[in-house]
Amino acid sequence: QVQLVESGGGLVQAGGSLRLSCAASGRIFSGYAMAWFRQAPGKEREFVAAISWSGGNTNYADSVKGRFTISRDNAGRTMYLQMDSLKPEDTAVYVCAAKSSLIIPMSRSYDYWGQGTQVTVSS
Repeated sequence: QVQLVESGGGLVQAGGSLRLSCAASGRIFSGYAMAWFRQAPGKEREFVAAISWSGGNTNYADSVKGRFTISRDNAGRTMYLQMDSLKPEDTAVYVCAAKSSLIIPMSRSYDYWGQGTQVTVSS
């Protein structure tokens, strides 16, 4: 089965940067789109960014465009989220997700989810 493990979360001050990673494990992991979501207490889970299997297509939520960059390694097993110019409103648990799809799917259709990593941005 596919397992996703996030890392890289932490506490930073507003304006700072952080890089998250999501490592996929499992014997078979090919043709999977991957994405980042975030959820703050009392809030609905929110789409952040997604990347296609090839890495050639990306989508971003308007709230993070120009500040966050999604990428994945050459083997496609590790996904990254470079977060710059962080704001207090970026504070949330960041969760990675994956789906067997060559294109970026609808957010609600992802099949595999990680446990999340906490990102806290102080004022």
